[in-house]
Amino acid sequence: MGTSPNGAYTAKLTDGPLEGRTITTDFLDSGEPQPRLEISAVGGEKRYVYSRSGGVEFASDSGDSDRPSAVDYRYIEAVFN
Repeated sequence: MGTSPNGAYTAKLTDGPLEGRTITTDFLDSGEPQPRLEISAVGGEKRYVYSRSGGVEFASDSGDSDRPSAVDYRYIEAVFN
């Protein structure tokens, strides 16, 4: 995934079928973290839907302290294609 001009952060998947995994994703154009993520399963037969939860981390060495370096996401559902 390419990095957008707005930067990227780590999405931490805290439960569900992808529990414990992390992915890198881009901030919205507004500079906010994504409110919802849809992650394709291997083979593309379904997508896992995750929603932003309360956990947020900030890197101490980041030059942009207004933006989080990592955000927690909770599992919502699986959507079958």
